[in-house]
Amino acid sequence: MAAVQWPAASPRRSEPASRPVPLPVAVVMAVVSGLALLVAFPPYGWWPMAPVGVALLAAATHRRRLRVGAGVGFLTGLVLFAPLLAWTNLHTGYLPWVLLSLLQAGYLALLGAASAWVSPLADRIPAAWPALTGVLWVGQEALRDRTPFGGFPWGRLAFGQDDSPLLRLAALGGAPLVTFAVAVAGGLLAAGGWWLLRARRDAAVGRWWVPVAGCVAAVMLVVGGGLMVPVAGARSGQSVTVAIVQGNVPRLGLDFNAQRQAVLDNHVDATIALAGEVAAGVRPRPDLVVWPENSSDIDPLRNPAAGARISAAADAVGVPILVGAVLSGPGRGQVRNVGLLWHPGVGPDLEQLYVKRHPVPFAEYVPLRRIARMVSDQVDRVRADFVAGTEAGVMRTPAVVLGDVICFEVAYDGLVRDTVVGGAQLLVVQTNNATFDVAEARQQLAMVRLRAVEHGRPALMASTVGVSGFVTADGRVSDATGFNTRAVVVRQLPLTGGRTLATQVGMLPEVLLAGLCVVALAGAAVLRRRAGVQPG
Repeated sequence: MAAVQWPAASPRRSEPASRPVPLPVAVVMAVVSGLALLVAFPPYGWWPMAPVGVALLAAATHRRRLRVGAGVGFLTGLVLFAPLLAWTNLHTGYLPWVLLSLLQAGYLALLGAASAWVSPLADRIPAAWPALTGVLWVGQEALRDRTPFGGFPWGRLAFGQDDSPLLRLAALGGAPLVTFAVAVAGGLLAAGGWWLLRARRDAAVGRWWVPVAGCVAAVMLVVGGGLMVPVAGARSGQSVTVAIVQGNVPRLGLDFNAQRQAVLDNHVDATIALAGEVAAGVRPRPDLVVWPENSSDIDPLRNPAAGARISAAADAVGVPILVGAVLSGPGRGQVRNVGLLWHPGVGPDLEQLYVKRHPVPFAEYVPLRRIARMVSDQVDRVRADFVAGTEAGVMRTPAVVLGDVICFEVAYDGLVRDTVVGGAQLLVVQTNNATFDVAEARQQLAMVRLRAVEHGRPALMASTVGVSGFVTADGRVSDATGFNTRAVVVRQLPLTGGRTLATQVGMLPEVLLAGLCVVALAGAAVLRRRAGVQPG
């Protein structure tokens, strides 16, 4: 980037390149931007389209009035999030999907307004435009990941880079650094395109190809630079053999709770069948069996029959089972979503119990229930509120220390990191995708891949219906199962030691980049005030 010779911004208002692109063109660019961002995510996986989408939005909002920039950003957000989150309407109706899509699009509206706001700064220092784009995206995601009710990080730029060289940057700075790199690449494309447009409109501009070529070269350097980042910590010399049991459900949909005995039986029967194969020498003996979230929605601590069924499975296979269970209490009308270790010959280990720390609002608990009911009585489907846990999901088995998170928790940086800081050698994601579809499952698996690279730990995802599978510490997927099928997969995983830089620094990259976002917004405010630019 430093080799690019950027011209000073021209003060002439009549210069074509000093004006924003025509509004109809900006609208088209916003739509295409949303589509480009969408196809970067699974199940499409066209990761190079993410910088293209970022570039189109940056160019469409440049030098616009704030409300127009917000409108352009909102349109991009709607085109992105409505199809990306379509799995939320499969069994709950259209209202939750529409409201969630609108809410998420609102954050891109803020991004569009912010991009328009910093335009004077980008014009004053054109070489800073890519970095400005990067910090604005990180700032937007930092806000969206936390608000409201704990946020909803789905659709972060980083989560669409599971097959990209940029994934390796997660080992240095986690998801925020990957997002920053994607957005910087997009900002470089936007700057190059803007300069190319200016050169075509102004014949007096000479050597126009120099900054354009510089932008293209810088994009290649940013993306290719990811390949230079080492991934996976030093091997500890240890390994663990793990079995994932994907028992499947009789029917997809919200009524999987009504099928809870059948779901439990499916996982018990599949585990007993695995034990038979191990005894026959067909399968290697695992050190641990992992069942998914909601594999026992019958509280096995209060229901003797359910507990006996799980004990039968554990005794048959002869190793501990990590059970995804729903437990009653602690209060009346409350329940807990847990990962519970169940030992052969002993039963449940109540000291090795992880309670989900981030229940999903309006799905596992209903905040502001009276107000929410005024919007839709569908909130009454959630009869009992899930209580949040307070401790990280670190569980110690004879063979390995687990770092357990449940379902959507894999999207939250701190929840996963806490398990690694607590000593986890293997990351485990227990999930239930029976109310969603294969697109949602593959989007979640992409997050698991990023977490494995981020912390240099092998990982696995165990789902009731799929997709389940193993992920190596460098992000490669093995033994991925099909969707809506019964499957049992067994694999030996080499364990890694040490901590990545991302694990050590934690939130620091995001704090620094989000702080630079605030500095950029403040700097643009100073320039606007000096120039007398109206904010509207």
